[in-house]
Amino acid sequence: MTVITLKPGDATLADWRSIYRGAVPKLDASCRPAVERSAAAVARIVAQGKPVYGINTGFGKLASVRIDAADLARLQRNIVLSHAAGVGEPLPIGITRLMMALKLASLAQGASGIRPATLDFLETMLAHEIIPVVPSQGSVGASGDLAPLAHMAAAMIGVGDVETPQGRMPARQGLALAGLEPLVLAPKEGLALLNGTQFSTAVALAALFEAEVVFQTALVVGALTTDAYRGTDAPFDPRIHVLRKHQGQIEAADALRNLMAGSALRASHLENDDRVQDPYCLRCQPQVMGACLDLLRTAARFLGTEANGVSDNPLVMAEDGAALSGGNFHAEPVAFAADMIAIALCEIGSIAERRIAMLIDPALSALPAFLTPNPGLNSGFMIPQVTAAALVSENKQKAFPASVDSIPTSANQEDHVSMSAHGARRLLPMLENTAAVVAIELLAAAQACDFHAPMRSSVPLEAVRATVRERVPKLEDDRYMHPDLEAAIALVRSGAITAVVGIRLPEITGAEA
Repeated sequence: MTVITLKPGDATLADWRSIYRGAVPKLDASCRPAVERSAAAVARIVAQGKPVYGINTGFGKLASVRIDAADLARLQRNIVLSHAAGVGEPLPIGITRLMMALKLASLAQGASGIRPATLDFLETMLAHEIIPVVPSQGSVGASGDLAPLAHMAAAMIGVGDVETPQGRMPARQGLALAGLEPLVLAPKEGLALLNGTQFSTAVALAALFEAEVVFQTALVVGALTTDAYRGTDAPFDPRIHVLRKHQGQIEAADALRNLMAGSALRASHLENDDRVQDPYCLRCQPQVMGACLDLLRTAARFLGTEANGVSDNPLVMAEDGAALSGGNFHAEPVAFAADMIAIALCEIGSIAERRIAMLIDPALSALPAFLTPNPGLNSGFMIPQVTAAALVSENKQKAFPASVDSIPTSANQEDHVSMSAHGARRLLPMLENTAAVVAIELLAAAQACDFHAPMRSSVPLEAVRATVRERVPKLEDDRYMHPDLEAAIALVRSGAITAVVGIRLPEITGAEA
């Protein structure tokens, strides 16, 4: 078991990625004094009896309703139960774990009025892999991700279900596996657990981490297709890209050029090739993929900042006891980041599909029609290209910005919302589509290179082709293709293709921790 020491407010994207992939977060002990001061400030507010939102008042539109001191614990329990109204398929465990860790880091910054014991409780759940079952639908991204986070908090008070190393079970039973009794929430704690952007941020971060692998693989596969087409690497000359100055474009061109360096296929047509320019799907790879790289890095910056912030309400200032009502729960930055990732995924798949279409068309590629040795009797890659086209069109439909939508909630008290949850949730299906398109291109490019034998590509690209052929044989006659596609998708999603090239590829979220 890998343990990540989490310093609230100062975690890296590599830290969050490790937690998403199974590492256990442990809070840096230096955060405890600030948490204790914030909890003491809430205790003073309760003792003074002055009305403070969420501590001794109702919630949302009911903020003007004063709650008696005898009912404060019940108030916090009620907000959890009433807000646990999500629907839909449960979140994947890795994303829920990440959401819990994000909430832990936010609360540990000493502005939420939560007790150290409550943080210890959440930390213990993570350490023992007691992961709440959280429905994936029900948040509009303000006032925070209320419904999903309520399901997380419900498990803490012994309500709902949890996933454990022994399987799914009722929350109370799962807590017992970690030596925990259901938590009794103190004033402000229910609201602090519910209010925040951790659901949207966790889902968007998970998509970003997966997108990095698909982006890097798409660069490699694009280089393989360029060689399979017997295209030129001249458009990857660094002098072109330095003149335009976009960093992502420069890095993408460098990667493509390095991937093709030493290719005998490329050398074979340096002279006496009457083609003047390649199609845009080859020639403009640095411009398109570089722009995607820059956009994904911008999304990463947004999400990294959000992950290190405090997003509940009200915020308790321990130095003077003020409880400030604001709007940090509004997830507009997360919604914008999700929209950026969606656009990039859409374009990565779109240009990859154009390369597939180019390879299978003998009018464009001078390769056998549909990449089969006996076209007519065999259909070869005819329908995989159709599948790629279908997936690209589906992604186009999903890529419409979620952040431009809003709908009033809570009797118009919460009258503008971010739709960050919806924006983030569509990313993983989009990513699956994009990975499948890149996988189809991978198979098509490997098949196309087979027709050039015994001429070989570069060392990195031949390593890619060998990796493909270990799992998917060359397509001679038509066969049941679904297993081939599934095998190629697994190669793309796992990072196996990028692992064998031996070349440093552009990073989005930083090196592996």
